[in-house]
Amino acid sequence: MGQSATMLKRSVVLVLILAACGGAATSAPTVPGDRADLPATTSDEFEAHLAGLDRPAVVNVWASWCLPCRSEAPVLNQANEKYGEQIEFIGLDVQDNQKDAKAFLAEFGLEFDHFFDLDREIVNHYGGIGTPVTFFIAPNGQLVKTHSGILDERTLALNIDELLKLDS
Repeated sequence: MGQSATMLKRSVVLVLILAACGGAATSAPTVPGDRADLPATTSDEFEAHLAGLDRPAVVNVWASWCLPCRSEAPVLNQANEKYGEQIEFIGLDVQDNQKDAKAFLAEFGLEFDHFFDLDREIVNHYGGIGTPVTFFIAPNGQLVKTHSGILDERTLALNIDELLKLDS
């Protein structure tokens, strides 16, 4: 085998290795194990938590296996950054496992509080159907509105505006 054929073969192997590793210049990944497990909670405990808040809440129901949840995660993250002083953002992971849940949170950088609802007890309590679903909660803990399906920026902003009117 000639020198140029050997170099070409090495280049192809290097490209394949880099592709498998995600490229040469990647940042250090966030290790899902670095985050504590999401606390499991019951519908009564969750309802008491919401009632004890002094501001409105947006409760987003998600799962790591849910493709639509992946598209709305950045929207929720941006809204938390924008409205986090006025609105309590809470994630509720359903029908999932802790390892995949933590990997999902690390991937999207979701820093607000999240709870674990393995059997959808809390979601069923509030009448939610499917995943994703988002509950808009008044400052007194009462359910104001339920949104089933993917949450886009406009819909989220309109519902947050309505919650903020309740709080004034």
